[in-house]
Amino acid sequence: MTSVPMQNLSRREALRACTACLYAGGVGEAAGDARFLLLGILGLETRDLLIEGDRLVGADEAVALEAALARRLAGEPVARILGAWEFWGLPFRLGPDTLVPRPDTEILVEVALAAVPDRRAPLRCLDLGTGTGCILTALLSEMPQACGVGLDRSEGALRVARDNAAANGLGERANFVVGDWCDAVEGTFDLVVANPPYIAHDVIATLDREVRAHDPATALDGGVDGLDAYRRILDGAGARLASGGTLVLEIGYDQAAAVQDLARVAGYRERGLARDLAGHDRVLSFDRPGGLFSGHRDA
Repeated sequence: MTSVPMQNLSRREALRACTACLYAGGVGEAAGDARFLLLGILGLETRDLLIEGDRLVGADEAVALEAALARRLAGEPVARILGAWEFWGLPFRLGPDTLVPRPDTEILVEVALAAVPDRRAPLRCLDLGTGTGCILTALLSEMPQACGVGLDRSEGALRVARDNAAANGLGERANFVVGDWCDAVEGTFDLVVANPPYIAHDVIATLDREVRAHDPATALDGGVDGLDAYRRILDGAGARLASGGTLVLEIGYDQAAAVQDLARVAGYRERGLARDLAGHDRVLSFDRPGGLFSGHRDA
């Protein structure tokens, strides 16, 4: 437990106390984490702090908030404590078999949408290693006539993804399948997207405690050189791409050249490289030979 009791503090006072507690505990983003925890644990919106900031924290709320602070001080990420996180402006529940959706991955969604000339076309999307389903759900939220399949090896992740799609009103247009990359699906898709495991095996032990202790290893481990998943995807995605379809991949900051080489050998044509807000290489997109994306879907 924290050394700062939260009961009988106002919401504003509790926010200041949480910030001070996390700062004293060496948490780098103390102010932001304190705000997320207070709002999430108490079920508040930012406006509630503005309008009813003088309202006292109740006994049960104090216990929950103190427990959340203790978990954060022990190194557990805020998103794991809350059990949910936002991506593309949409809420997503987390599970032990899923990664926390990251802002950098929104670049992948942007690149995929930019490849679509008509977002109202009845396109088909395939999300490989879907996790929380955040990428597929975000894409379907922007393409009202599209449908998609989320593929993952983890049944636990798929249960979370299915619930997330339904909670965001997209369950009828999203299907989730257990499988290993492209092996479990048939037919063709206009968009194939993936944020696969891309951390080299020996590097995982050097990652921040918050990542290595709380993220599922199978969603991080990309093999000896970090490229195992890309080899599998590039080997199978060609048969799953419709005529003129586009493949969009998130990559590690230092993997662009290696993935470009793998794709070139496999016969793909590169569309472009996108960088994240920090200026790091983040997303590669590819065409198959035969023309640019046309919005056409194979029968």
